[in-house]
Amino acid sequence: MTQQLFQAMVVREEPGNVFLREIKKRDISELPDHDVLIAVHFSSLNYKDALSASGNKGVTRRYPHTPGVDAAGIVVESRDEKFKAGDEVIVCGYDLGTKIPGGFGQFIRVPAEWIVPLPHGMSLYESMIYGTAGFTAAQSVLKIVDHGIKPEDGKILVSGSTGGVGSVSVAILAKLGYQVTAVTGKSEEHGLLTRLGAANILTRQQASDTTGKMLLREKWAGVIDTVGGDILTTAIRTTRYGGIVTCCGNVASPNLNISVYPFILRGVTLSGIDSASCSLSVRQRIWHKLAAEWKIGQLHDLARDIDLYHLNNEIDNILKGKIKGRIVVRL
Repeated sequence: MTQQLFQAMVVREEPGNVFLREIKKRDISELPDHDVLIAVHFSSLNYKDALSASGNKGVTRRYPHTPGVDAAGIVVESRDEKFKAGDEVIVCGYDLGTKIPGGFGQFIRVPAEWIVPLPHGMSLYESMIYGTAGFTAAQSVLKIVDHGIKPEDGKILVSGSTGGVGSVSVAILAKLGYQVTAVTGKSEEHGLLTRLGAANILTRQQASDTTGKMLLREKWAGVIDTVGGDILTTAIRTTRYGGIVTCCGNVASPNLNISVYPFILRGVTLSGIDSASCSLSVRQRIWHKLAAEWKIGQLHDLARDIDLYHLNNEIDNILKGKIKGRIVVRL
């Protein structure tokens, strides 16, 4: 392909541990030499992107860098026979947007094994309403389903329920017939949660017990936790015998202050959710479910879209916990 310039957000490191973001032109020749070149039509904003865009060396070590762990677009060139020019595809996770230039640029070049063909019944735009957050939510729901928890077995708790993972989790669980109790610190968003299908809503305080008791009264057949900290430890201590708790976030705290008693006396399972490195077969299974029987009726109500030039403010907002639902980035 001849040289071609494209727009991208570039984060650069300045002296004094200062990180600056700007929209600038890059050349396709600067992208890494991987199998497939993709013209990105849409990306989405995730908490991990905001960390990368703010200089978090635990996420991205080398700058200048283009964040964006999600991308949906059309194949331009491919050295791998599994893909051809014109194919609509999704790339989420792996090293995209953390170690190599990501979806906040109009082109990416990635290994073929990172790519999932866009499933029938889903548009490129819809795939980025889900993005990594929605994919993580679906992974969490799948853990509950595969654990054998049925809707009649009891209530499911979802923390951080107005965020990207939480809101999609509430909607998928409700669609599948589960009775969902949502936890949020945003009283103004109760209406949204009700529309998504939440049967009950708790405040953060109501979902957090700091008494130090090793076990609490059994309440939940399953839990999807997106925040960590006291809410996660409380959820584990209140999960019913044989239940499962999924864990995918640490915005409240990365520490888990808990005894072994929920695990050895109630048989509770704590299952970590990793969306970045899960197998291609799992990815394909989940994306096909999201395009078909798990597709959310209110999907478009969860999202608003922006362009690259409005991305900077939204990065600051997500770090402050001011984002609800999903933000799709139009490239």
